[in-house]
Amino acid sequence: MYELLDVVKVETKPGYVLELEFENGERRMFDMALLIGKKPFSRLKDTGAFFGAQIDYGTVVWPGNIDIAPETLYDCSVPVTPSLD
Repeated sequence: MYELLDVVKVETKPGYVLELEFENGERRMFDMALLIGKKPFSRLKDTGAFFGAQIDYGTVVWPGNIDIAPETLYDCSVPVTPSLD
């Protein structure tokens, strides 16, 4: 059975990468580089609005009614691996 996980934290990174934390505590990286040239996400590139990402209703949103489904964010992201410092 598939469990839908809400995003509880987002941090924007250079290169159109989102660092996400899901409600189960898992941290993952989502690369938006391939989406940023497509509508509606292209509006985030030209205005620098990408860095204004926020959490609303369990997913990442931007002004102008731009969002990404949380299941897409989870399924198309990779786990953050702890550093070995």
